[in-house]
Amino acid sequence: MIHDVELRALQINADERGTLTEIWRSDWDFFAGEDEPTMSYLSESYPGVVRAWHRHERGQIDHFVVPHGNVKVGIYDDREDSPTQGELDTYVIGEDNPTAIRVPGECWHGFKVIGDERATLINFPTNLYDYEDPDEQRLPPDTDEIPLDWDEQPH
Repeated sequence: MIHDVELRALQINADERGTLTEIWRSDWDFFAGEDEPTMSYLSESYPGVVRAWHRHERGQIDHFVVPHGNVKVGIYDDREDSPTQGELDTYVIGEDNPTAIRVPGECWHGFKVIGDERATLINFPTNLYDYEDPDEQRLPPDTDEIPLDWDEQPH
């Protein structure tokens, strides 16, 4: 696993009315030592859509949860000072695997919607989005700089 990436299984509490799933708690070790989220947002993406690649250079950490649908998350570590420099990890999270994922912002990251339905991703970033000076570097989804084939089936 890439250095500084963490996963946390989410517990779904179900009864005759439906479900309740906690997706953010300040007492989870998962978030220890971090600034609290400064905002949250959700994005809805259509089946097969790839939203990649980007990274943040000002210390932002992202925390992804996918309550509806399923996504394949890719994280590529090209940080010079990282013990996992050059590693690529993928994770499938969503309805079929309710998991929160902590993404170090300096790593390239993105996701692809898998399956035949839309996916909703909620992010709890540690930095506010700056409309005047966004903290984002971008690469196209099919860049040769990152060795991931988004169409490869997850295992």
